[in-house]
Amino acid sequence: MKPFSLIAALVFGLVALVHVLRLILGWPVVVNGFGIPLWASAVACLVSAVLAVMIWREARR
Repeated sequence: MKPFSLIAALVFGLVALVHVLRLILGWPVVVNGFGIPLWASAVACLVSAVLAVMIWREARR
Protein backbone atom coordinates (compact mmCIF):
# COMPACT_ATOMS: atom_id res chain seq x y z
CA MET A 1 0.00 0.00 0.00
CA LYS A 2 1.31 3.43 -0.90
CA PRO A 3 2.01 5.73 2.06
CA PHE A 4 -0.18 8.55 0.75
CA SER A 5 -3.15 6.23 0.28
CA LEU A 6 -2.78 4.92 3.81
CA ILE A 7 -2.57 8.43 5.26
CA ALA A 8 -5.57 9.63 3.23
CA ALA A 9 -7.67 6.64 4.32
CA LEU A 10 -6.73 7.22 7.96
CA VAL A 11 -7.55 10.94 7.76
CA PHE A 12 -10.96 10.28 6.20
CA GLY A 13 -11.61 7.58 8.80
CA LEU A 14 -10.68 9.99 11.60
CA VAL A 15 -13.00 12.65 10.17
CA ALA A 16 -15.83 10.11 10.08
CA LEU A 17 -15.11 9.16 13.70
CA VAL A 18 -15.23 12.80 14.84
CA HIS A 19 -18.57 13.26 13.11
CA VAL A 20 -19.93 10.16 14.84
CA LEU A 21 -18.75 11.55 18.18
CA ARG A 22 -20.50 14.85 17.42
CA LEU A 23 -23.71 12.98 16.66
CA ILE A 24 -23.52 10.90 19.85
CA LEU A 25 -22.42 13.67 22.21
CA GLY A 26 -24.40 16.47 20.55
CA TRP A 27 -21.47 18.86 20.24
CA PRO A 28 -22.60 22.25 18.93
CA VAL A 29 -20.78 23.75 15.95
CA VAL A 30 -21.17 27.44 15.16
CA VAL A 31 -19.58 29.02 12.09
CA ASN A 32 -19.76 32.80 11.83
CA GLY A 33 -22.80 32.87 14.13
CA PHE A 34 -24.67 30.15 12.22
CA GLY A 35 -25.34 26.85 14.00
CA ILE A 36 -24.57 23.77 11.90
CA PRO A 37 -27.34 21.15 12.31
CA LEU A 38 -26.55 17.61 13.43
CA TRP A 39 -27.88 16.10 10.21
CA ALA A 40 -25.00 17.80 8.38
CA SER A 41 -22.59 15.71 10.46
CA ALA A 42 -24.51 12.57 9.52
CA VAL A 43 -24.04 13.38 5.83
CA ALA A 44 -20.38 14.32 6.32
CA CYS A 45 -19.79 11.11 8.29
CA LEU A 46 -21.28 8.99 5.54
CA VAL A 47 -19.28 10.75 2.81
CA SER A 48 -15.96 10.60 4.66
CA ALA A 49 -16.45 6.95 5.65
CA VAL A 50 -17.24 5.98 2.05
CA LEU A 51 -14.16 7.86 0.81
CA ALA A 52 -11.97 6.13 3.41
CA VAL A 53 -13.23 2.70 2.37
CA MET A 54 -12.85 3.48 -1.33
CA ILE A 55 -9.25 4.67 -0.90
CA TRP A 56 -8.41 1.65 1.27
CA ARG A 57 -9.87 -0.82 -1.25
CA GLU A 58 -8.20 0.84 -4.23
CA ALA A 59 -4.81 0.94 -2.52
CA ARG A 60 -4.95 -2.78 -1.70
CA ARG A 61 -5.15 -3.76 -5.37
